[in-house]
Amino acid sequence: MTGIVVYTTGDGCMQCRLTKRLMDDLGLAYRDIDLTDPVNDSAREYVTDDLGYSSAPVVVVDDRDHWAGFRPDRIQNLLSRLVTAQGC
Repeated sequence: MTGIVVYTTGDGCMQCRLTKRLMDDLGLAYRDIDLTDPVNDSAREYVTDDLGYSSAPVVVVDDRDHWAGFRPDRIQNLLSRLVTAQGC
């Protein structure tokens, strides 16, 4: 895995905040990219045009593993896979 990226729409997004809070609580490292910041126009195009999402947050683990919305089940599954991969 190259690193988890959480694409958000800023602090006003409850699902974005919940996603980041759960990932923080579980100790999952991620990069947070605010799609409302004009400097992140290329990231917004990637999320909407390439991945096809129209709501936030969008969590991208790799090219084949990504989802939109607050998904505690997917986050827990990701943690389990990472722990297994690290042999812990």
